[in-house]
Amino acid sequence: MTPYAPDRRQVLLGILGMGAAAGLTACSSGSTPGATGTTAVPRSLESAVRAAEAGRTTTGKVRSLSLVAKPVQIDLGGRTVSTWAYGDTLPGAALRATAGDRVKIAFSNELPEATSVHWHGLAIRNDMDGVPGVTTPEVAAGGSFAYDFVVPDPGTHWFHPHTGLQLDRGLYAPFIVDDPAEPGDYDTEWVVVLDDWTDGVGKTPDQIYADLTSGATGGADSGGMGGMSGMGSGSNGGDMSGMGMSGMGMSEGDVAYPFYLVNGRVPDDPDVLTAKPGQRVRLRIINAASDTIFTVALGGHDLVVTHTDGYPVKPTRAASLRIGMGERYDAVVTLADGVFPLVASPSGKEGLARALVRSGSGQPPAVSARPGELDSVPLTADMLTVATGAALAKRSPDTSQDLVLAGTMSPYAWTVNGAVYEDSEPLKIRQGQAGRLRIRNRSMMPHPMHVHGHTFQLGTAGGTGPRKDTVLVPAMGGIDVDLIADNPGRWMVHCHNTYHAVAGMMTRLDYTT
Repeated sequence: MTPYAPDRRQVLLGILGMGAAAGLTACSSGSTPGATGTTAVPRSLESAVRAAEAGRTTTGKVRSLSLVAKPVQIDLGGRTVSTWAYGDTLPGAALRATAGDRVKIAFSNELPEATSVHWHGLAIRNDMDGVPGVTTPEVAAGGSFAYDFVVPDPGTHWFHPHTGLQLDRGLYAPFIVDDPAEPGDYDTEWVVVLDDWTDGVGKTPDQIYADLTSGATGGADSGGMGGMSGMGSGSNGGDMSGMGMSGMGMSEGDVAYPFYLVNGRVPDDPDVLTAKPGQRVRLRIINAASDTIFTVALGGHDLVVTHTDGYPVKPTRAASLRIGMGERYDAVVTLADGVFPLVASPSGKEGLARALVRSGSGQPPAVSARPGELDSVPLTADMLTVATGAALAKRSPDTSQDLVLAGTMSPYAWTVNGAVYEDSEPLKIRQGQAGRLRIRNRSMMPHPMHVHGHTFQLGTAGGTGPRKDTVLVPAMGGIDVDLIADNPGRWMVHCHNTYHAVAGMMTRLDYTT
């Protein structure tokens, strides 16, 4: 099939996707009703993709799961809201497997338009990655698709669409991959999913994007240029251009949302974890928001961060942590006796997201109460050290490539290396190479940059920086990350701000032969 270049409408319909189309057909896609379009991996990589999947360590177990995307009505603190979700809940019910399991996920699309499912953080086979036009066919309205892959790595992950602005509805859910070798030194677990919410109560995502691109301000906050405070050097981040990852100057987002949610609940009708004093609780925190960075704290407690993006780090105590869109942090807390607010403060925006931990008697604090822990300097990824055994193999880079991030609010355009996606030149790498990405942010906003199909190490491979797949790059700052090309295919590299991605801030990492 002849490669083609997408127009802007196609990019909107297939966010992070509609690139050149040729070759590799996804497993079962030819006989799966509703799977339309083609993937874009050239035939020269087909055997490499199959070999990589066959070479994964497996448990020998097969888990058959099901997933449905459909219109639903949800209760937001007494407000009935129509939206789209996975199943009947917000967030969707978590999927769970053990590292090495083969999962077969029967997906049905009951939405009125085509959709897709991307398995965020899972370095799975390329043709199951869920990016229409690049890796996996879109699933038409009323159609279905059979996802089938081995889950390679344990950790806190999640899934969401890669189609249009669908992520800024209710289409997201956790994907927890257990590690049978992990000691599990905690008494109970709480998955905490953060979101910014507009669907059904404010403007639709499409209306917001139309306002942003037209220069209108209704429903969108273009943000003012703030101070440059909080910027310093990062210990694990390589060349940070004089600014650490905790830098919080400039604007923090484009959209002012009516609500900010924890586990699909508004602050005046919070989700509640009921436990006992002295119990150790593992928090799995996922930022599923489209345009909001959060600072997270649990009143009266410190967080001991143990993982980021699924990979272990040396336990690090912090009063609060800063989490960009697409990032995940695991933390353990030992509960005191009482009722405590878990608060996620949206950076640069009014409002908060709130849940409660109840380990004893007492009245909860006021809905608007902000725990003092939010006044601390939040933990960021550059403050973490990779755990023993979790680093990449020590390698010098075989190739170094730049990702220069830039953009403006008027006109509303966001670019990588000076081009929007449909005009961009993909990054190149060969299987087995060690690659360095030099990410430099020349814009006035932070950008959570996500690489599909791989994890990278902050700083140098084999160094002390943590392993991640999404990193929050500060305004006017930068960071180097190293990865190993061990998962062949064509992979998206993009900002996880949904509106920035649709406006062009994405490119690809293509394996060459």
